[in-house]
Amino acid sequence: MSQASSLVKSRRAIQWIGVVGTFLLGLRHIMLGEASRGGSFDSFCPFGAVETLLPYLATGHTLKTTNLLNFSVMLGVLGVALVAGRAFCGWMCPLGTIQDWFASLGRRLSGEKKHIRGKQGKAWIPLHIPKTADKVLRYAKYLLLALILAASLYAVYPPLHDFCPVRAVFSFKMTPLLWSVLITFLVTSVFIERAWCKYLCPLGAVLAIFNKISPVKLVSSSTCNQCGRCDIECSMGIEDVPSNLADAECIRCLECLDVCARDGSLELKVIK
Repeated sequence: MSQASSLVKSRRAIQWIGVVGTFLLGLRHIMLGEASRGGSFDSFCPFGAVETLLPYLATGHTLKTTNLLNFSVMLGVLGVALVAGRAFCGWMCPLGTIQDWFASLGRRLSGEKKHIRGKQGKAWIPLHIPKTADKVLRYAKYLLLALILAASLYAVYPPLHDFCPVRAVFSFKMTPLLWSVLITFLVTSVFIERAWCKYLCPLGAVLAIFNKISPVKLVSSSTCNQCGRCDIECSMGIEDVPSNLADAECIRCLECLDVCARDGSLELKVIK
């Protein structure tokens, strides 16, 4: 087994751990109640720290359902980002994993029995958003982040609280609005790979800046023959992957490394 394949398998194992851990966390708070020792379900969300940061700095108090635990979790996520960019998105985020699973389901529903690495299959799913629309939509997550930060100064609860897909998927405390979020999230994930990550995730918008400065990077060499396998495989829809390895959209999933036709054309390195 190549090093790339080993890393990808490790990533998928960690993804499973993230999903199961979040599921158990949600189940725990249903069984024991939100007032259970250890904080509310929302207090374990790293983005909760972003939502409550400005109110905390302004008043010394966090928004309801958040507390100082959010900052501790976010510091851990930022630590990962400082070292490996958006690796949290590709390796640990349970929403990213759910999207990967439903994208795989979409390919199977459209007739692809097995995802053929590096080849355009006959499957018509996932859908590909037109380039111009895709480029514009990718700025939506930054706009959403700005709106959330502004709204947080006047909010009682975190601004994303009632619309949060993490709560919709894992909290087990459903409202009609969360049911709508859940259905939209899952259906969209079937048809568009990592739509939430690409277009709407405000945490991804925060972590994207670290792709440029993190020391752990993917690098390309002159042996690349521009076969395009990595472009086809990229769930984030990055074009010309070898020339855009520090792209803000890269989630360090290493699938491009795994499908590379020539050993050494793409490598994971620590850049000093």
